[in-house]
Amino acid sequence: MKAVCIHGPNDVRIDEIPRPQVGPSDVLLKVEACGICGSDLSFAKLGLLRAGGAPWPLGHEAAGVVVETGSAVTGIKAGLRAVVNPMGAYDNVIGNGGSEGAFADYLLIRNAAVGQHLLPLPEGMAPERAALVEPLAVALHGVNQANPKPGDKVVVYGCGPIGLGAVFWLRRRGIHNFISIDLSARRLEHAKRMGATATIDARNEDVAQALARMHGQHAPVLGAPTVGTDIFMDMAGGPKVLPDIIAMAKFQARIVLTAVYGLPVALDLQTMLIKEIALLTAVGYPNELHEVLQTLAAINDEDIAPFVSHRYPFSDFSAAFDQAKDSGSAKVMILFKQS
Repeated sequence: MKAVCIHGPNDVRIDEIPRPQVGPSDVLLKVEACGICGSDLSFAKLGLLRAGGAPWPLGHEAAGVVVETGSAVTGIKAGLRAVVNPMGAYDNVIGNGGSEGAFADYLLIRNAAVGQHLLPLPEGMAPERAALVEPLAVALHGVNQANPKPGDKVVVYGCGPIGLGAVFWLRRRGIHNFISIDLSARRLEHAKRMGATATIDARNEDVAQALARMHGQHAPVLGAPTVGTDIFMDMAGGPKVLPDIIAMAKFQARIVLTAVYGLPVALDLQTMLIKEIALLTAVGYPNELHEVLQTLAAINDEDIAPFVSHRYPFSDFSAAFDQAKDSGSAKVMILFKQS
């Protein structure tokens, strides 16, 4: 079978490997759809390898159909369509340094338990929609950490898939005054289509001035002007994002960090202290996967359509991976031949 692995910095290959052998407690999933995550791009750029220098299997936003089960597996039968929880087992995370990756014809789920490693799909849910559960769960956890209330003024930095996911959930929370910020005009268009109240192109606008205009000016702190934004969500990870937020934030504003930073960033802790700024972090999806799956089963196509900008067959993975690097892309989805 074919599987995508990292062999070194910017060296991503489609390898020919043996089909996995299913142990007594394992199941084998035929992958039907798998999204490309920003972390996949980062892993590839860094050239991460597994212990001992083994290639790093890639891909974790997957859905598919069970084709084989071990003799000791209960609650899972061949034919079950399911979405993968890639963090379902701490000792075998999928596509994030574990032994398996989901950009593959087949995915081995070790010690599989229904509801933990695999979430059964509602009747009729397409694999592509199911493969959105994982990234939307990351975004939902960020929104949950922010805990916005009706009337709050919110800013989302970044219109990649996680930032777009935040737009999706903010709308569903009844937040009517939130702004998306990005450096890409095309990504800002995706945010508008997802329902952002307003957008700011940080290449061409002074963000602090734009926020003061849209969210209002607030009382100065230490003689410096502040903006009326209640919650800042960093889903971009630019080196100036957090320092700029701290400089413009009002007294008792909240910051939620979901972006992954590869390098340290210097923060003005004195200003944070005086302003009583709350800095929260959000990683993964401790409790969100099931809610996301239920939500995706209930919405119409138009509610989520802008989230996926490109679709490629697995045979065109290299082109899809290049597309995902483009700053104008939203979610890039890999589709496999269905059984």
